[in-house]
Amino acid sequence: MSHTLGIRQAQKQKTRQALLDAALELLEEQSLSSLGLREVTRAVGVAPTAFYRHFRSTADLGVALVEEALSSLHPTIRTIVATTGDSDERITDAVELIRRHVRAHPAHVRFIAREQHGGVQPVREAIRSQLTLFTEEVKAELAKDRASGGWSDDDLLMLAGLYVDQMLVTASLFLEALGAEEEQQRVALVANRRLRLISRGRAHWQD
Repeated sequence: MSHTLGIRQAQKQKTRQALLDAALELLEEQSLSSLGLREVTRAVGVAPTAFYRHFRSTADLGVALVEEALSSLHPTIRTIVATTGDSDERITDAVELIRRHVRAHPAHVRFIAREQHGGVQPVREAIRSQLTLFTEEVKAELAKDRASGGWSDDDLLMLAGLYVDQMLVTASLFLEALGAEEEQQRVALVANRRLRLISRGRAHWQD
């Protein structure tokens, strides 16, 4: 019996992932608010009623896509704001990490960029919640740095927000420049300069 249940659970998970993958592909050309569940189920080859075994609505599917798209970024975020090593080298490595992530997950990056201010409220809230979590993680990493001595929680949170915002902007610019190597290099250069400006400003914030 347990073996049969295991097979059923695996099949259910496979179908759920297929629905997520199909939705993500369809969303490359449209917003979530215009996506119909019949489009998704047709792409997977299952009956529309099967959709509701996995998601309550397309908004619920969108929230699951947010979790899928952003959960893998947590290790990258921690690496980007690591406090060891030369500051300029860390910034260069951070920008390259963002570029590699965009190249590996363009559909996820496009989905987040489009839906962050899109028309589906639960998805906007899910993205906001994840970004708040990222900001708190960055703040916790920054607090470990000796350069943060004497900083208030509010100031550290503000600085963390600047880093997270710049990471998102950089990811969006890399996405727009996919396939254009010269433009990618320009985006990397600008991102490096912006992050260095934040870093320099941090060094003198308490002067």
